[in-house]
Amino acid sequence: MPRNTHYIAGRFVEDTTSERIAVYNPATEEQIAEIPDAPAEVVDAAVDAARRAQPAWAELPPIERAGYIRAIADKIRGKVDILAETITREQGKTLDLARGEVLGMAGLMDYMAEWARRIEGEIIASDRKGEAIYLNRVPIGVVGGILPWNYPFFLIGRKLAPALVAGNTIVIKPSEETPLNAFLFAELADEAGLPEGVFNMVSGRGRTTGAALSGHPGIDLVSFTGSVPTGVAIMEAAAKNLTRVNLELGGKAPAIVLKDADIGLAVEAITVSRVVNTGQVCNCAERIFVERGVADEFTERFVKRMAAVTYGDPLAERGVDMGPLINATQLGKVAAMVERAQAAGASAALGGKVAERNRGHHYEPTVLTGCTPDMEIMRKEIFGPVAPIAVVDSAEEAVHHANDTEYGLTSSLYTRDLNQAMRITRNLKFGETYINRENGEAYQGFHAGRKKSGIGGADGKHGFYEYMETQAVYIQHG
Repeated sequence: MPRNTHYIAGRFVEDTTSERIAVYNPATEEQIAEIPDAPAEVVDAAVDAARRAQPAWAELPPIERAGYIRAIADKIRGKVDILAETITREQGKTLDLARGEVLGMAGLMDYMAEWARRIEGEIIASDRKGEAIYLNRVPIGVVGGILPWNYPFFLIGRKLAPALVAGNTIVIKPSEETPLNAFLFAELADEAGLPEGVFNMVSGRGRTTGAALSGHPGIDLVSFTGSVPTGVAIMEAAAKNLTRVNLELGGKAPAIVLKDADIGLAVEAITVSRVVNTGQVCNCAERIFVERGVADEFTERFVKRMAAVTYGDPLAERGVDMGPLINATQLGKVAAMVERAQAAGASAALGGKVAERNRGHHYEPTVLTGCTPDMEIMRKEIFGPVAPIAVVDSAEEAVHHANDTEYGLTSSLYTRDLNQAMRITRNLKFGETYINRENGEAYQGFHAGRKKSGIGGADGKHGFYEYMETQAVYIQHG
């Protein structure tokens, strides 16, 4: 098991004076660990260590910085089983999904390391004789990375790898719900010989450790993944120092099924997109708009497919499709939303209640029919295995309702008509659109939302450059 201590300036720092936070297995409700809630002075030490280390780290050639990232990725691949089991135990996702998260993070680390030889600047024509203008990309400085609980391990790499390759140093705060995998990561980073202070990690609650980090004057960029309310709080804390923010927040992804769609493909892809990680994914298909001509067929087949989804304790019941929700609060939120939807006129064609199990935060796979676009269940993020369906009379109506939301992260479309697909894609107001496939981004893409889904983005060229700023150099010569 990990040491459950902060990692600051290349050392594991015991914290025996801070308040302790209990960590639970959501499938069994058993306490599995406790961690320290780092106060402001511990955050100060971590940020100071990062600031001291940053100039020397930035002086290294990018390819040398990338070598450390690759070394950590290799260490991760050597610990897949223990990392995956740890993630499953504290977060509740299936072991296969946890293994995919671990290997996916190692792959992302390798991908970002490749940018070491691809950092580009510009040469700009001057209006003056004998002058050259260069535009360089340089590190921002010290990054504060605040992580969510739904993909806790992958998000370490998504923030750390581009930050470090770009020449920044970083302080990571994992979610207090899922910190154990981050402690293991710290051990692997230490084994890889990462110079002291380049990577630091402090554990604690958002309202204490997270607030101290996001409002710290020594942080140059706060990168956060999580809920809209927390994102707003982070922006407010960062604003007093005019600290930059990179925020991936909530989503309410529409899935549009048109009358010419391959219904079997749509059913399978939307099911996967709805129940992966028990629906606790920001880019999950959160609401379905199906054209009237195929609504009955789609609904019948979709209900049958969702009914085949199995759930349980992923460590005790191998092979289940999904595990529990993260905690009792999230379980209660999902149950209350479904109850309010039914009171507003929706019907549960499948599920619609908390699972009857002796322990664990399990909710039944649920399909709601008779939904209208104005219902809360079609407008607010569910973050659970619940799929509300609304019937529309045209593609135009579907697009209108899809865009009528405060979110703008992902969307999906099912149609055989390429011309229609391209036309609709231009009109969908979302950072990502998936056509005839499940929701899920690629390393080389750009995962970014609009509206309340966030500021900035991650992955690919554009995600990498989020961790750099420009410097214009004017050289007057002979």
